[in-house]
Amino acid sequence: MRISIEEIDNDIEEEIIIRCHNINSNTVKMLQELKTSNKGIIGYKEKTIHRLSFDEIYYFEVVENKSFIYCKDDVYDSRLKLYEFEELSRGTNLFRAAKSMIINADKIDYITPSISGRFEATLLNGEKAVVSRQYVSELKKRMGI
Repeated sequence: MRISIEEIDNDIEEEIIIRCHNINSNTVKMLQELKTSNKGIIGYKEKTIHRLSFDEIYYFEVVENKSFIYCKDDVYDSRLKLYEFEELSRGTNLFRAAKSMIINADKIDYITPSISGRFEATLLNGEKAVVSRQYVSELKKRMGI
């Protein structure tokens, strides 16, 4: 496969053209990732509003009906429900890891088996997150295990 990149003037609209023999699941996944890479999520911290990209989010969690977005060093409030965040992050490497948590698989440093079939994921920033046993198969798939 050949990849070409051409720099253009600012007054010309950017575009991506994909030429392929067949449209398969890998092509569709790549297109979804391209589409969602430009999207972001709004996070609130104190009296400021921040636009966060999916690749900087470590995990999204709901605790006592309040939603939080966890990044490397910061935590933001969110007005999204878990299912809304899950819908918006479709096509990214974020996946449901528990009843109230969605984790970014790209931010997992390592995983260790825990009790009752659960796994513990240690993230790149040192935080630990428990992956419920019903989501372990998705974790393994995302990790390539």
